[in-house]
Parts: sequence; C-alpha cells; structure tokens
Amino acid sequence: MTIRLIVGLGNPGKGYQSYRHNVGFWFCEALAHLYTGHFKKEAKFLGEVAQINIPGCSVRLLKPTTFMNCSGQSIQSIANFYQINADEILVVHDELDISPGIAKIKSGGGHGGHNGLRDTIKALDTKAFHRLRIGIGHPDDKSQVANFVLHAPSKGELEKIQDALSDSLQVIEGMIKGNFDKVMKTLHTKE
Repeated sequence: MTIRLIVGLGNPGKGYQSYRHNVGFWFCEALAHLYTGHFKKEAKFLGEVAQINIPGCSVRLLKPTTFMNCSGQSIQSIANFYQINADEILVVHDELDISPGIAKIKSGGGHGGHNGLRDTIKALDTKAFHRLRIGIGHPDDKSQVANFVLHAPSKGELEKIQDALSDSLQVIEGMIKGNFDKVMKTLHTKE
C-alpha cells in the first residue's frame, strides 16, 4: 500500500493563510517546495493540485478551494478521477487535542469535531484514510475553538508548529510507502 494522494486541509485565500486551521495547506506547500512541485488551480477538482515524485512514487498533492467544511467534495472528485482508494489517501490537518510542536499519524477513526474531516468521511463514505495530525493546542474553552482556529498562532506556537511540520517532512518517504509503524515510532516518541 502506498499513498497516492496527500490532501492538506485549510481555507483558500490570503486572509486565511496564516491561521492555525491552515496547517494542512502549509504542509502541502512545504512538501511541494521540497520536491519541486507547483500548484495549479484545477476547477474540475475544486482545488489546487501539484504532482511530485518522492523516490519511486508519484504523488498528487491537493489543497481544496471549497473551504474547510466542504473539503470532501474536492477530495472525492480527484480520488474518483484517478481511481485512488481511501487507504491511499493521507489527509493533513490541524489538531486541537495535540500540543504545538507535535505531529501524529493515525489510520481511520472519527472526525473528533473537525469539520474538514467530517465532510471528508461523508464524501468518501469511509473513515479508512490516513491522517497526519499537526498539533495546534486548545484554547481551553470550547466556546473559543472557532475563533482560535481562525487566528494566527503566537510566534512561539508558530515555531513549534513549524518544527512539527519539519519532523513530518523528514519521514514523508516512510509515510508514502505505508511504513506507518516506523513513522509513528519516530513522530510519537518526540514528546
């Protein structure tokens, strides 16, 4: 099993670029940069798409332009077109329940209140895709969550989030090749 599609969740537009909710976009942009891929708007996939070659594997990167809560439409359209199975998809998203500086990988599971994941599960009609969860921390008050994810992290938090993104990029080849146990060991022992 190899990963053929990596989806970064986020909201399109300059106004959202620096927000915590866009860490999925940040990861895909960094990955494209690392492997000299270039994003192009693809109307039929409701998103921006790049193609990269990671030793031995051709991988598509997707940044949906549907806004977070409708991410699934974009993912479903590209997965159907290229006949990509759910277990060949890695979705990268912000995670409130993990501290900044920590990244964790997970296969399957629920949406944990994340609307981008909720819509993806609904559109794909399965939970059987992989997730790279980038910790952004929690505002400690449930009523503040929407406001929290739609704001930029502090300078200190941003540095930690960038560390987590960097750690994740270092194990991307393992992720692509489906060596999740090894990747988990590397990422999850960082705490």
